[in-house]
Amino acid sequence: MKEGLFNGMNIKILDSQLRQYLKTKATPFEISEKLSLTSVSVERIEKLANDFCYEIEITTNRPDLFSVLGIAKEAAAVLPQFGIEAKYIPPALRNNQIKEKFPIEIINNPKLVNRILAVVMEVEIAQSPKEIKETLESSGIRSLNNIIDVTNYVMRTIGHPTHVFDFDRLNTKKLLIREAKGGEKITTLDGKTYTLLGSEIIAANDKDEIVDLLGVMGLENSVVTSNTKRIIYFIDNNEPIHIRRASMDLGIRTEAAVLNEKDIDPNLSMDAMLYGISLFEKIAHGKQVSEILDIYPNKPLSKTIQVSLEKINKITGINIDTQKIIEILESLNFKTNLKKDSIEVIVPSERLKDIEIQEDIIEEIARIYGYENIPSVLPSLTNNPHSFINNFYWEKKLKQAFKYYGFTECYTYSFVSEDMYEGPVSEAVEISNPLTTDFVYMRNSLIPSLLQVVSDNKTQEEIKIFELANIYNKKNNNLPDEILTLSGIIKKRHANFYEAKGIIEQLLFDIGIKNLIFKTSKKNAIGASLFIENTYLGEIEVLDTDLIDFELNFEIILNHATAKKEYKSFAKYPPIIEDLSVIVGNEVNTEALIEAIKSQSNLITDVSLNDTYLASRTFRIVYQDEEKNLTKDDVSKIRTQIISSLEKNFKAQIK
Repeated sequence: MKEGLFNGMNIKILDSQLRQYLKTKATPFEISEKLSLTSVSVERIEKLANDFCYEIEITTNRPDLFSVLGIAKEAAAVLPQFGIEAKYIPPALRNNQIKEKFPIEIINNPKLVNRILAVVMEVEIAQSPKEIKETLESSGIRSLNNIIDVTNYVMRTIGHPTHVFDFDRLNTKKLLIREAKGGEKITTLDGKTYTLLGSEIIAANDKDEIVDLLGVMGLENSVVTSNTKRIIYFIDNNEPIHIRRASMDLGIRTEAAVLNEKDIDPNLSMDAMLYGISLFEKIAHGKQVSEILDIYPNKPLSKTIQVSLEKINKITGINIDTQKIIEILESLNFKTNLKKDSIEVIVPSERLKDIEIQEDIIEEIARIYGYENIPSVLPSLTNNPHSFINNFYWEKKLKQAFKYYGFTECYTYSFVSEDMYEGPVSEAVEISNPLTTDFVYMRNSLIPSLLQVVSDNKTQEEIKIFELANIYNKKNNNLPDEILTLSGIIKKRHANFYEAKGIIEQLLFDIGIKNLIFKTSKKNAIGASLFIENTYLGEIEVLDTDLIDFELNFEIILNHATAKKEYKSFAKYPPIIEDLSVIVGNEVNTEALIEAIKSQSNLITDVSLNDTYLASRTFRIVYQDEEKNLTKDDVSKIRTQIISSLEKNFKAQIK
């Protein structure tokens, strides 16, 4: 069916039509309830004159249920689990043996179309019988004439879209299936003209005129009319990505397009063909005058999944009888072979796309067995006290800490313009189809995006923001490196480098990182480069008197973060604390001075920068011995060593 627009994955089915293929004494309300508990969601049941109409929501991973037969099969599997007898009755299909060759050469592109079926029939155009009309219109499909109605009726019953051409209006000896070229124009059967963007799947005649937009909608130049005498009943099973792109780009959302883009089972095509032929014979005085052409280059590959019985019981939390498991799977059209400790499950072709792993099979068992029959049990507690500590734990911990420091978390786009990219754009990861010029490159730093946030809020006198997100570094002939990065900005009057330094030090100290080293930055004279031991971590940059930013490799932080705590008993003997002021050049790194002071004695337990004034830096030094009280003489000797080292190695002057 290519006529009419369609949205969503809801389907309307008459109860009378469903019962042609489902033998059961269950009431419509019982069918609705049991399906909703285990399978599809029956949104509502509408009472008609002598019938009921189900409105059913189908999840996008189950296009096999988007038909009367699909729901009938599902109900036949579900109802017996509730003690209600039910049996699926397949449609009676026959294949007429016609020797007359199909008169048109169809040249298929197997990269675009998985299977093509076609047959020529003589028909008589008329209105459809009342039963067909009412069934279609109750299902939300407008009845047009008996020929078009057959295509819609087949699609709704079997679950595969079909199409008809006026054979005589085609007037061609060849149909070529190809990708459209950008700029080609078509007029669809509803009279609307479209310019194709390229890559749509089309059929062209021997004059290279487009006669069909495959999988989406038929065209005006080949649609059946009231004068049609001969038709080509045509079924195409298409590559879904092309259909999705064409339907969305052109804005044509037919039910056929929605189904085709879900990668429906090509094995349904022959059932749709034979069922359609029988309907044409029944309601259009149809006569098959050619063989059924079947071009089938892409047959689905079989898939077998070995499912452990132990795993079934472990995941469901109960011991389901093995024969019950086999019964459930086979009711869903899976084939099974029982092994010693497992079941070999052969996946039916209509489920190849959504059944991939053992857990998918176990989910099928659990839902049909009944979730209400599986006891609710809380997971057992672990004996590992740190099992909850993972990367998300550290992310949450740091985000909470930033909150208490007065920061606001930001979420900015991963794409930036050329102006916002840091460095030459030749090194950038470029988007092949950017939405706008503002989203051309994947960012290699979070700072430009955060600066944009500051700019957008320039009326605010004080701003403290941070972001934790990926940046992207280009790799030759491969996917880019994604690096989780922590960045922040402090905007305030007289912004202080040491405020940013202190926040970062305390944040990292709180997650167990104590060996943080600050060195003079090569990027910014007033900033600093950060290291954890010898591993480069990131930068603090002073951009202006009121603006400071920082950017750190969060993945390195995660590698060094620890929740382990070291117990240290209280010291028995008091420390001696003194301040030492030195005058050194601006080129001398504070961390180097601290390390030089610490290295003079094991009795120095802590050294920190306490104050700065012009070229003078004051260090607070803590001396302590665990075995005895320190004397002034003990400290004096160490102080002499410190002064000597600083004067010799840094040309320091002692105040």
